[in-house]
Amino acid sequence: MRQASLWIILCAASLAAAYSDYVSAQDKFSRIESDRLRSGTRIELTAKELNAYVEREVATVTGGVRNTNLQLVAPEVARGSALIDFAQVQRSQGHPPGWLMSKLLEGERPVSVTARIRSAGGRATVDVQRVEISGIEIDGRTLDFLIQNVLAPLYPNAVVGRPFELGHHIEKLDVQPAAVGVVIGR
Repeated sequence: MRQASLWIILCAASLAAAYSDYVSAQDKFSRIESDRLRSGTRIELTAKELNAYVEREVATVTGGVRNTNLQLVAPEVARGSALIDFAQVQRSQGHPPGWLMSKLLEGERPVSVTARIRSAGGRATVDVQRVEISGIEIDGRTLDFLIQNVLAPLYPNAVVGRPFELGHHIEKLDVQPAAVGVVIGR
């Protein structure tokens, strides 16, 4: 009985901490989006906050994605992973796959994406370095082909491999192993 009570208390504390991290991240994003921060302000988003935010936002936006995890691997390098059912993702976006594609895409698969994130002068560039699906590494020309012919048509607003504006007076994103610093400029 004591072990069960302890387990319930630990689970409740863990959920409360995750919710607290989500609220903290949401507050920081709101402050950034308000466009009222002074030039030179730096807001730190910890890996815990980013993970709580991603987990909550992905769960409310799309079906077919769970167990999200974001790691800040090295300066300018982040890795995201999740279990993804690509057919369910397409259905949740209103694009049910045809019979053949549903047979190929159905079922959860572990997916990991490693990207380099460079930024300065209010612009950022995300270069996907490596994708792994069900333990199979995809990189180089095959990865370029998938980005051009699968990702871009499905997600036309996704910008990969070329600079884009950060907005909200963000000067740069400082990706470090402990946190992402959002530096406000102009």
